[in-house]
Amino acid sequence: MNVLVTGAFGNVGTYAIDALLLRGATVRCLDVPSALSQRKARRYTRRVEVLWGDIRDKALVARSVQGVDAIVHLAFIIPPKSEENPAWAETINVGGTWNLLQAALATQARPRIVFSSSIALYGRTQHLPPPRRVDEMLHPYEDYAYHKMTCEHMLHASGLPWVILRFGAVPPVELRELDPLMFEVRLEDRMEYLAPMDAGTAVAEAAMKPGLEGRTLLVAGGPSCQVTGRQFMERSLQALGIGMLPETAFSQTPYHCDFMDTDESERLLHYQQHSFEQTLALQRQALGWKRALVPIAAPFIRHRLLNLSPYYRPEGRKGASRDQRA
Repeated sequence: MNVLVTGAFGNVGTYAIDALLLRGATVRCLDVPSALSQRKARRYTRRVEVLWGDIRDKALVARSVQGVDAIVHLAFIIPPKSEENPAWAETINVGGTWNLLQAALATQARPRIVFSSSIALYGRTQHLPPPRRVDEMLHPYEDYAYHKMTCEHMLHASGLPWVILRFGAVPPVELRELDPLMFEVRLEDRMEYLAPMDAGTAVAEAAMKPGLEGRTLLVAGGPSCQVTGRQFMERSLQALGIGMLPETAFSQTPYHCDFMDTDESERLLHYQQHSFEQTLALQRQALGWKRALVPIAAPFIRHRLLNLSPYYRPEGRKGASRDQRA
């Protein structure tokens, strides 16, 4: 089976490649060239085909879909970048998806599209009893979520076979990939973690398993990964030897996260392989020899992380937080 993966060297992409290769697929990768993506791509030398370029390039996209049986579409601009420059993000998120669908329709193979969607479509749900279910009313409030919803509608109308996976929270395992988004989850919020390697498994199964066309599935880690924002941050930072950050570094506004009903997706895709505790162990393992340096570097890492927070104000520093300004 020939599979195209867009956004192939992102947080979920490399795990999707691994899972597809493990299942015997021939993999073609499409991504924009960056220092990080090119470094990740070197892991797959002579194992996958790599096309470098922008999903807004119609000719490149048309070439990338030739001869494929399935397309795993992961290329998307996520918060905070999607909210800082929504018009630009829309040209990639919606425009790029449109290019992909038009290119797929122009082929004779009619490849299955596996679209990476998000729990963000449900909006702020902390006031509702959990879990979130696939047939609930959608209440997106971010540009990112509107882009995802628009792409889902385009898939429905395309006439192509598709599978939509609405993912829960998929933070990276490695610390170097943390970004300001970690501060947007309120410490009291319910959230359901999904290990990125399990997300990759779900994606590969959705691409290759027969009979899944037309399904929208909620994909998250299951009961062993259901935590609060506080539990997630405390345990993750403690596992890395950094220690919990001040509460004032985190948003006071509910975020688009929650527990999810994943019974159907697990029954069909069998992807829930890592508990939250197991993922914490992988975080520690990912540090490797650097773990010995953490006690020395921890104050500097904490300072760097706090500088990423749009809410944190050190004592004596003037100015209101984003929540207070809103």
